[in-house]
Order: sequence, then C-alpha cells, then structure tokens
Amino acid sequence: MSTDTPVPTGTEDNRYVSAANTPEFAELRRALRRFVFPVSAAFLVWYALYVLLSAYARDFMSTKVVGHINIALIFGLLQFVSTFLIAWLYVRYADRRVDPLADSLRAKIEGTPE
Repeated sequence: MSTDTPVPTGTEDNRYVSAANTPEFAELRRALRRFVFPVSAAFLVWYALYVLLSAYARDFMSTKVVGHINIALIFGLLQFVSTFLIAWLYVRYADRRVDPLADSLRAKIEGTPE
C-alpha cells in the first residue's frame, strides 16, 4: 500500500488542479481564513483562561454566585454557549461570504451556469 498522493491524469482531475491555482480559489481560502483563524484563536484563549483559572485561581472559581452555583460552573457552561455561538456565527458568515464564492467557483469548474 502506497501513501503517495495519486497524480491526476485525466482532464477532469486537471480542471480541479487548475482551479486551485485561480484567484477565485485564493479568495475563497482568504474568506474562510478571515473567519476561522481569529475565531479559533479567541476560543482557544477563552478556553485556556477557563483552564488556568480553574487550576490557579481556585478561590475565585469557587466563589458562590447563587446557591450552589459557583463561577467555575458558570464559566464551564459558557464554554458550551460560546461553542454554539461560534457555530451559529460561522453559518451566517459562510452563507454571506464563503458559499457564494464556492458556488461561483464550482460553476466555473463544472462548466454550468451560476
């Protein structure tokens, strides 16, 4: 079994390789990166803050807010909230910025009208 990537030989494969070298594909990648990199970095910082506070600021994290609910529990639940928020924001962003570029590029590659 070989782990080498097969070299495209047919004209159908070549159109995908040539499409990857177009300015439209570069713009599609830029549009995707414009959202993914900053949001991923922000989420990782937010998660690291939660972990670091849990490890090194135990007194702060164990502060009771209401009844038996403390700051650590609220931060933990906010991790789930932020995950769903990021997913929702990405769907909105992709609908406006990424999908139109991808649809246009797909139509160009497949030779169909947009």
